[in-house]
Amino acid sequence: MRNNVIETVMGAVVLMIAGFFLTFAYTNSGYRTSNDSISYHAVFDRVDGLVVGSDVRMSGVKIGSIREMSIDPKTYLANVVLAVNSQIKIPKDSSAEIVSDGIMGGKYLALVPGGDDDMLKANAQIEHTQSSVSLEAMIGQLIFSPKNKEAEGDKEKSHP
Repeated sequence: MRNNVIETVMGAVVLMIAGFFLTFAYTNSGYRTSNDSISYHAVFDRVDGLVVGSDVRMSGVKIGSIREMSIDPKTYLANVVLAVNSQIKIPKDSSAEIVSDGIMGGKYLALVPGGDDDMLKANAQIEHTQSSVSLEAMIGQLIFSPKNKEAEGDKEKSHP
């Protein structure tokens, strides 16, 4: 009988600790289910590495997340819907760019505020966008650029 009471108490302690860790993880994950956000649209040539749920940041601070991504069947451009904290007012001439979070990090959408006095309204389109830069394409361009081939040819000529 005494073993059953000890096992029951230990089980309850384990469940309380697990509950504590789950609560701690949820509150520190940055996940918010707030309806206190405004949606905006942006159109990009390419959105490599960006996924639904990726951060939307301004000055490095998370102010929202990517809500939806789709392809326009007429233009074949990527439409991105982003949800931004309603307390953040975005000037009309602001720009949106897809940037990397370090060399091996993920991608996020960075909003660069403009200087216009008029602010974007809900569901407005952000006109100025900069698409994702492909690291692989840049490396390939560096390796196979004509400038590098000319430099190699000069080295071969200088050595007998």
